[in-house]
Amino acid sequence: MAAKPAPLSAGTKAPDFSVNTADGKTVSLSALKGQKVALYFYPKDDTPGCTKQACNLRDNLSELTDKGIAVIGVSPDDDASHAAFTEKYGLTFPLLADPDHKIINAYGVWGEKQNYGKTFLGLQRTTFLIDEDGIIQHVFKRPKTADHTAEILSKL
Repeated sequence: MAAKPAPLSAGTKAPDFSVNTADGKTVSLSALKGQKVALYFYPKDDTPGCTKQACNLRDNLSELTDKGIAVIGVSPDDDASHAAFTEKYGLTFPLLADPDHKIINAYGVWGEKQNYGKTFLGLQRTTFLIDEDGIIQHVFKRPKTADHTAEILSKL
């Protein structure tokens, strides 16, 4: 089994990406230059922890945008799953499908996990706070799903 991943660290240039969302919009990190970005990686749409995290970000999105922070979610789920998740919970920020793990691997968040005594490969829930110049300012390796907005804001 693969070793536990080592996510990119603070001070590192964030890898660029360009992905079409389920609604046909293109999202790229380079297009957000000049703006802060909370790029959050989560394991699976419509699961308890991931739903808590997405809803916390949704409910507090104005606090983040007031501070100039764009929110982007990434998971290995496909566009259809993201569309259903977005609709069900009224999410107002883009979710990027990464079933081939291109973005996930570039940020180093795929690897060995343990849950209920079982070891398996999966996505490590991680958020990168990226500054206006595309440099990672902070890495949340185990974000608090129900209070993630406050965590992000505390690092400004």
